[in-house]
Amino acid sequence: MFAVLKTGGKQYKVQSGDTLRVEKLAANAGDKVQFNEVLMIGGDSPVVGSPIVEDAGVQAEVIEQFKGPKTINFVKRRRKHSSKRTKGHRQQLTLVRVTDILTSGAAASGIMAAENGAGFDFAVTVPKGKPAKKAAAPKADTPKAEAPAPQDADVAPAGADDLKELSGVGPALEKKLHAAGVTSFAQVAAWTEEDVADMNEKLSFKGRIEREGWIEQAQEKTKG
Repeated sequence: MFAVLKTGGKQYKVQSGDTLRVEKLAANAGDKVQFNEVLMIGGDSPVVGSPIVEDAGVQAEVIEQFKGPKTINFVKRRRKHSSKRTKGHRQQLTLVRVTDILTSGAAASGIMAAENGAGFDFAVTVPKGKPAKKAAAPKADTPKAEAPAPQDADVAPAGADDLKELSGVGPALEKKLHAAGVTSFAQVAAWTEEDVADMNEKLSFKGRIEREGWIEQAQEKTKG
């Protein structure tokens, strides 16, 4: 008597005592498993399933878990500057020995069903010096700081003198003085020749400071 079973997307014709290599099963060496997808029972009274034979099964013992021979895939991409690469693969397999073929009573046998999956774990090597990352603790919700309101360019800095009182200084020139850090008459009164030359460059009005007499005017205002 023989049976045709299905596992891992493939069909196998087996008899009692046969050894069989199948796609990896969720079992360890020495375990007994039962294939429940039996498509056909052959012999004196053959039975063909539709698609499987009801309550039939094939029992087997797991001999070992192993990897099949390496297969090499060669990939070449056209129009990619002759790009070529090879990729290797070793299929994980299970070797089993068929012990019995059941034409009925498989559901009540109590044998673990043969399922493809991750029941067999290969050893995993963890590189030294790289501990597993711990999950970051959830951050507490903190109130967001409000962004400072933009300062109006037409508003003079707090405590600044009205530099427009100097001869020849209008609103536009006062803004340039503020941008250069000049906000008081005392600063203008203390200018040196180097300061005057530097401010002439910044204000793009060369000679105005001397012509208008800003330093003398500022000195008079600071005396008052």
